[in-house]
Amino acid sequence: MNKQHWKRSFFTIWAGQAVSLITSAVVQMAIILHLTDTTGSAMVLSMATMVGFLPQAVLGTMIGVLVDRWNRKLVMIGADLFIAAAGAVLALVALTVDLPIWVVMVVLFVRSVGTAFHTPALSAATPLLVPENQLTKCAGYSQSVQSISYILSPAIGAVLYATWELGAIIALDVIGAIIACITVALIKIPNPDSQGENAKSNFIAETKEGYRVFKQSKGLFALLWIGALYALVIMPINALFPLMSMGHFGGTSVHVSIVEIVFAVGMLVGGLLLGAWGGFEKRAWSIIFSIALMGISLLISGLLPIDGFVVFVLCSALMGFSSPFYSGVQMALIQEKIEPEYLGRVFGLLGSIMSFAMPFGLILSGIFADQIGIATWFALSGVGVLGIAVLCVLIPSIREL
Repeated sequence: MNKQHWKRSFFTIWAGQAVSLITSAVVQMAIILHLTDTTGSAMVLSMATMVGFLPQAVLGTMIGVLVDRWNRKLVMIGADLFIAAAGAVLALVALTVDLPIWVVMVVLFVRSVGTAFHTPALSAATPLLVPENQLTKCAGYSQSVQSISYILSPAIGAVLYATWELGAIIALDVIGAIIACITVALIKIPNPDSQGENAKSNFIAETKEGYRVFKQSKGLFALLWIGALYALVIMPINALFPLMSMGHFGGTSVHVSIVEIVFAVGMLVGGLLLGAWGGFEKRAWSIIFSIALMGISLLISGLLPIDGFVVFVLCSALMGFSSPFYSGVQMALIQEKIEPEYLGRVFGLLGSIMSFAMPFGLILSGIFADQIGIATWFALSGVGVLGIAVLCVLIPSIREL
């Protein structure tokens, strides 16, 4: 693999993905506002969320096999065009009639299928372009782009929703997807040597092979299940931030926005620091640091009195700051330690397990948070996350990563 011009190649793709990610996040916000305006139903919003991650959860491992079989560059372009086509259909329907809820749900599902192909393909293609010792830094930059989309999308989405037709906002996402396609098309992405042989294999056998390869690295395999446990605790917290701001601290929607923006800014700073520094030399300590900082911040948040909103804002910034040191470093470790021809399956399996953890966590939080109080749930979640950090220290295969 010729990596002489890796920076030019990576940052060209990165720029296109940044545009696409931001336009998609803006459309996502506009759709949420549309569903809220037209239905006012929490059930509809929950169904929209479920539809958004269901394809990744159910199809992730199978999609990973196809990513490893096919040309990853073409998979990324095809997925972006697929998402753009779904957006174009939704835009046309929105311009001609009042948008039915079922049409929105179908398009969200179709877009999610496209994302389920695109995400593992991009993750699997990155180590074919980037030198191994730069993967963690590149993961940090990718996290930074995601953070910027979190910061910008609520404000842009709200402004555009108030001034534009929904169809026009959706058309903006179509343009973003096309820009992403163009940047990928400009770059030569090599294929793993064995990729052509994969298509001749048995589909089920290939799926099992991806699991077996993951299992061979004891540290990564242990980290996979630690990540599932972590997602089980953390995912509900993301949904409960507004309740903490308004319920426990007695704030308004402005307070909710402040917390969301501060979290995203913290994530942006963490991603940029990871991109510039690369994290601890021993990667496991970056992950343990991230989990421990998240746990401490959650625990302090849950113990705050009702007049402690300012401290909660600081804790939210620390939670966001900690995030890239877990997800970015984990991605880089997988890209470094797993052979390129298996990366599609491995990232598909990882995404599938994380997606399945989300609904179970939301169900648990829904059952218990109302019973014991939102602040107590935050504190207990913090204790649970700190326990996960201790578990990482106690497992030798993770500690030695």
